[in-house]
Amino acid sequence: MDVDLRKLRYFVAVAEELHFGRAAARLHIAQPVLSRQIRALEGELRAQLFRRDRRSTELTDAGRQLLDDARPLLASADGLRRRVATAARGSAAFTVGFMPGITVTEAVRELAGRHPGLAVELVRTTWDDQVDVLHDGRADVSVVRLPIDRRGLTVRPLFREPRVAVLRADHRLAGKDAVLVGDLTDEHLLNDPDAVPEWRDIAVEFREGAAPVRRGFGSVEEKLEHVAAGRGIAVIPLSTSEYYTRADVVHVPVEDLPPNEVCLAWIAARRSRLVYEFAEIFETLVPADREDA
Repeated sequence: MDVDLRKLRYFVAVAEELHFGRAAARLHIAQPVLSRQIRALEGELRAQLFRRDRRSTELTDAGRQLLDDARPLLASADGLRRRVATAARGSAAFTVGFMPGITVTEAVRELAGRHPGLAVELVRTTWDDQVDVLHDGRADVSVVRLPIDRRGLTVRPLFREPRVAVLRADHRLAGKDAVLVGDLTDEHLLNDPDAVPEWRDIAVEFREGAAPVRRGFGSVEEKLEHVAAGRGIAVIPLSTSEYYTRADVVHVPVEDLPPNEVCLAWIAARRSRLVYEFAEIFETLVPADREDA
């Protein structure tokens, strides 16, 4: 059975919205058309994907499984289109994704110097899309911070670096040479708590009742604004805190947190000579004072 990518895109829209009307508006199609396409997909897969009543739409177990599998499949299809379109234009381009605080300038210059006709581009990533840019073809390689979903990727370790607590400048712990996770138990953490499980497991606000609702941050700058406003603290890699310096926040090493691991990642199925060459270049340029991953 061939899977229709268009139907998969329709399914993902409904699965993310959990509302056929909103999904239809997002897709710019009529709701009856969307409903027919979803029923056709369910018929092809011989599985019910949604439970619907007058008040709600929910994914079934089969629907949740399809959503997990459909997103990377659609991203790979998008990436294929981008790469074919680039090849058809006859343009030679190579794009590097990088996370905040990580400098790729020297490696990019070296690669460009070796290949004068190659346009080496850069795309800044976040925790949310550092892997997506590989699957959807926006980047050929991405310098990532673990943890990530490694499925379909080759991941090459580069180095580790300490993590620090970022605090408002007048915070009670500001000026300390270092702190322990236990010193932060009374604090409100602006990170996703799952990213710092050592804090989550002992935090006062989790012991006292339901975990507080946390909103996502689109950038490091936004997170630092909240720290400076006294709305909480953040735990970030040392290089990120050093890159985004400002007078109203300080960083303090957290001695008993494991280091953040930085790696280079790319689509495992790709056999691009440039990918391997860039990986070798980057590895040779890792500063000697960085801890080997």
